[in-house]
Amino acid sequence: QVQLVESGGGLVQPGGSLRLTCAASGFTLDNFGIGWFRKAPGKEREGVSCISDSAGSTYYADSVKGRFTISRDNARNTVYLQMNSLKPEDTAVYYCAASWGLSCAVVLPDMFAAWGQGTQVTVSS
Repeated sequence: QVQLVESGGGLVQPGGSLRLTCAASGFTLDNFGIGWFRKAPGKEREGVSCISDSAGSTYYADSVKGRFTISRDNARNTVYLQMNSLKPEDTAVYYCAASWGLSCAVVLPDMFAAWGQGTQVTVSS
């Protein structure tokens, strides 16, 4: 069964950090670009970050640039999103998604075929 599972969300104070994990089962991530998206209540789904299949290219939304870092460990079949200097506006459900051979030059939800169930991130004092 092809599955993506996110973990690492939680409640954190402004300025804090979290590391989200996207673990794949039923397939190997080697040839897939992986994107992180988030959905906050009343807002559109937003592409936050992306890492290409070769990890040669990454993408960050302007809203998270300089604060978030995406990385991948193909040996562990896992992608990470390190989130630092978190702000209340980062509060959302975060999803990872996989797309075959994606370069991350363009990051749109319709480009991703497999999605995880999401993990809640809440930034609040």
